[in-house]
Amino acid sequence: MKKTVAFSKNAANVFFHILTKCNLACRHCYINPEQHGRQTLPLETIKAWLQPFVAQRPQANVIFLGGEPTLHPDLAAAIRYARELGYASVTVDTNGYLFHGILDRVTPDDVDFFSFSLDGATAATNDRLRCQGSFDQCISGIKASIAKGFATSLIYTVSRANAAELDRMPALLQQLGVQRFFIQVIGLRGRSADGGLTTLAGDSPQLTQAEWLALIPPVAQAAAERGLTVTYPKVFLESDEIFECAGLVADNYFIFPNGRVYRCPLCEDYPVHSLRFEQDQLVPADRLNERDFFKLTIPEGCVMHRLIQSPDRDDASHRSTAARIACCLLKEEIQTGPSP
Repeated sequence: MKKTVAFSKNAANVFFHILTKCNLACRHCYINPEQHGRQTLPLETIKAWLQPFVAQRPQANVIFLGGEPTLHPDLAAAIRYARELGYASVTVDTNGYLFHGILDRVTPDDVDFFSFSLDGATAATNDRLRCQGSFDQCISGIKASIAKGFATSLIYTVSRANAAELDRMPALLQQLGVQRFFIQVIGLRGRSADGGLTTLAGDSPQLTQAEWLALIPPVAQAAAERGLTVTYPKVFLESDEIFECAGLVADNYFIFPNGRVYRCPLCEDYPVHSLRFEQDQLVPADRLNERDFFKLTIPEGCVMHRLIQSPDRDDASHRSTAARIACCLLKEEIQTGPSP
């Protein structure tokens, strides 16, 4: 089975945003040009920035993102270079428009997975979040990718705006021939932090613990029974579970065009990146930064969630063990195959 991004202990992933430009304006987009830059990186810079990560972790996976990475005219060359460097897998995250004829410029030997973003089982829900016509275009892109022999996965970012349609996704993905299903929790960063996903002032786009547990594990199991490999965030820890931070037990790097390199995606709205590129050399960022916080132990679990995602909450329920938050980069994965 082909590899792709792995959300587990000891995993190594390089999430490389080669540009921040996009043809869509999704209401929950996490890209923040003020913090991430507006550059489209030249190919030589992409090549230089790919090198240090695979040098220290030869089994690292690389994921090309944007914005929309297929808008980059040199994406195909960047993919081939990543393969030459020896990355364990190469994935392209896309909204499905597949610009520059990318499917004709690379082969299934070059790209392990094209990973498509869809946020509704219907055009009405998806297009309300991701722009008019994006549902049909994404479905068309998935079909075209599969027809050319590429392995495909799909990312569904769960929020209060689309949770009601999540249980319809397993049947749709099985019908399309998608192989992997990534369920993500909406983060309060970028546009989603501005309240654009909710209708009432003060409402959170995130599901409650009871809502999440009632919906996500059953849908994940249903998708696995249809033959999909399913990855989803645990989000809430059981009372007897020990919190672990991916910043300490895994190697994840989130590279942005302005040279910032984060280890935790929750931090990306703030200049607390732990690394940066200077003259194409990867160097430590000035302290204090995110790596100084990873070692902190708090009753709530994830310290970055406490500091950044919910800094104003100080109620007893938030501090209770029932509301302890797991690391967003250490996820559950299941594949049971079709039922007999």
